[in-house]
Amino acid sequence: MGPQGAAAAREPLDGPGAGPGSDPDAALPARLVAARDGLLRGSTADRVADALREMVVDGVLVPGARLREDAVSGSLGVSRNTLREAFRLLGRERLVRHELHRGVFVRSLEREDVADVYRVRRLLEQAGVAAADPSPAALARVRAAVDEGWAASRRDDWSGVGTANMHFHQALVALAGSPRMDESMRHLLAELRLAFSVMADLRPFHEPYLEDNARLAGLLEAGDRAGAAARLADYLDRAERQLLDAHGQAAP
Repeated sequence: MGPQGAAAAREPLDGPGAGPGSDPDAALPARLVAARDGLLRGSTADRVADALREMVVDGVLVPGARLREDAVSGSLGVSRNTLREAFRLLGRERLVRHELHRGVFVRSLEREDVADVYRVRRLLEQAGVAAADPSPAALARVRAAVDEGWAASRRDDWSGVGTANMHFHQALVALAGSPRMDESMRHLLAELRLAFSVMADLRPFHEPYLEDNARLAGLLEAGDRAGAAARLADYLDRAERQLLDAHGQAAP
């Protein structure tokens, strides 16, 4: 990588999340380099969008962050045309916004967005929980996400607990064995992670759901789909109320 590429890797974004001491910003250059290693020369815009979406899901790209085209394309090792197409795809998914003469920014969600995300979550996750005969491997992924969350909590890594929670809910949908549902959930979880950004203190928000996730996993492992569906319905109602309240308080 030449001098310009090295500078790009150090300065991939501006705005919220980009200041000194910001954990998301500190993680971003390494994540861009790691994503570059996974992208082949001439990668399609779809694969670049996948890599950036995953950074949203993991809390590395945060609402309001400016994605500088030269820096991100240099760090990922892709052409600007490919990156622009990836940005267009992410814009259609409501993850980024384009501002004339300013560039591309990670989007912030409104209360209406949060309510709609939860409408779709209920459809997808309840379908997964209702799956008649989930495979042992699919159930194992649910349990693995529970364990991931507990491990992050022991490290006092509450952003990591949030990421484990994303993996847990993706695993619930995967119980249905539908690639189309899996893809829809991947897109939805990126929006959900953006919604989490309004929570000023992540620990009191995420900590109660560690036990909820463990209980849900236990019900599924015991074959109690009705019990799991009832617990999930209560779980989603509570989480939606918390986020809607937080977004209402954050509104100007």
